[in-house]
Amino acid sequence: MFSILCLENDSALRLRGTNRMKTAAVIGAGLGGLSASIYLQSKGWNVDIYEAQSFPGGKAAEETFDGYRFDIGPSLVTMPWVFEDIFKAAGKDIHNELTLVRLEEICTYFLSDGTYLKAWSNLQKFGEELERVAAGSQKALKKYLKVAEKSHKLGGKLFLTQPIHETRTLLKPSTLSKLIRFVGIHPFSTLNEINEKYFKDPRIVQIFNRYATYNGSSPYQTPATMIIIPFVEYIGGGYGIKEGIYEIPKKLHKASEDLGVKFFFNQRVEKINLHKKKICGITVKSEDKDYDVVVSDTDVLATYNTLLELPTLKQAKRYKKLEPSSSGIVFYWGINRSFEELSVNNIFFSSDYPAEFQAIFKKNTMPKEPTVYVNITSKLTPTDAPEGCENWFVLLNAPANYSQNWDELVSDARNSTITLLSKRLKTDIEPHIVTEGILTPPDIERRTGSTYGSLYGISSNTKTSAFMRHRNRSKNIKGLYFCGGSAHPGGGMPLVILSGKICAHLIEKFSSD
Repeated sequence: MFSILCLENDSALRLRGTNRMKTAAVIGAGLGGLSASIYLQSKGWNVDIYEAQSFPGGKAAEETFDGYRFDIGPSLVTMPWVFEDIFKAAGKDIHNELTLVRLEEICTYFLSDGTYLKAWSNLQKFGEELERVAAGSQKALKKYLKVAEKSHKLGGKLFLTQPIHETRTLLKPSTLSKLIRFVGIHPFSTLNEINEKYFKDPRIVQIFNRYATYNGSSPYQTPATMIIIPFVEYIGGGYGIKEGIYEIPKKLHKASEDLGVKFFFNQRVEKINLHKKKICGITVKSEDKDYDVVVSDTDVLATYNTLLELPTLKQAKRYKKLEPSSSGIVFYWGINRSFEELSVNNIFFSSDYPAEFQAIFKKNTMPKEPTVYVNITSKLTPTDAPEGCENWFVLLNAPANYSQNWDELVSDARNSTITLLSKRLKTDIEPHIVTEGILTPPDIERRTGSTYGSLYGISSNTKTSAFMRHRNRSKNIKGLYFCGGSAHPGGGMPLVILSGKICAHLIEKFSSD
């Protein structure tokens, strides 16, 4: 099953590197690859990163046109300690590199009945705002966050910072204790069910249901353990970056280079080379290059199917059966006026949330009326748009790419979005769009290599989803490691960075075994 792609004999392989620094090839300069490279290089490894695009960041990128600048990927920073830690590992102080701004208004919500409310970072103010809309919600919020805190204490560190697929991790007394108490984090209820238990008003339930979309899932299927996500956001805070989110990978790229990591942009890795089920290097531009380990920061299925040419491997076949996460349609709109009622982050809810997720995950199509997320960084950084104007990053949840008629779906989605925004803002939006860019699921798949254009690898729509993400260390191929959104612990900037850190930890441990 495994091809012999390296010509060295066993004795040569054993002798390689006995008196030299160990070498690692990282495939992909996304946040996961940047993280793995920094943590490895800081431990004394020689790390080379190969990136098919001309820039670092992966899905965290930017575009500038007609005087408007857009972050075209992630738009909110949570778990700031993760970012502080990686910069520290690179010998940098994040506060000297980036301007983190804690958002007083985390999000403005436009509810389906025309009501709007602000999710304040101050919990007292947020509770009062919920109470204004639905009596009893302030008290419910306090109870809800206490339950979320318990879930975070039991599962946060275990599932986010540990390699849970490793026997050594699972057999730790602290891990066994948490697994025994796993029932305390509601794995057998859905997020919607626990939200309905604490909040009686369906409009408030919808606000907390949306956190399922943070990892590309449905609130009606994903386990209630996902209440960890709003807990992290409301207790830890939501942040913007004054210089733009894309400044994170740019600064990590520079920090990596300062450590000694070497970057090879516009160089797509063609193969991962093996010798008797062991990594021995990669092929780039038809040239074989030797490495002790390889870290894949590209999509898991693409790694098996294209780079390893092992689509029938058990792990590849298992992963292919899993449901992909949602994708997205993004409109980049240059708006020629300002809207005072909007904040940096805004959500315009659809009137039928269950139907929206039914369309996306069951019918593989766009809902007739989508929920619309609008991120406006010019509220934080005025130079991101011409004076008096705003840059709207408009995101719709979309199904994975199965070769649907995207021209038709995007056209219908655009019309639905303009209709919804115009109704909620009581202003015809169309005349104010003076420039436009569009990103579709096929675009995401082509640009980033994410199979099906999924934004977060697999969905979390099962009770065991936390354990189903691909392990960080290959079970069958020695020296092969996985990070990024399709590997454990999952998608989203902090989790992807943690996946790189977990990889580096495992490489250190198993290279010395």
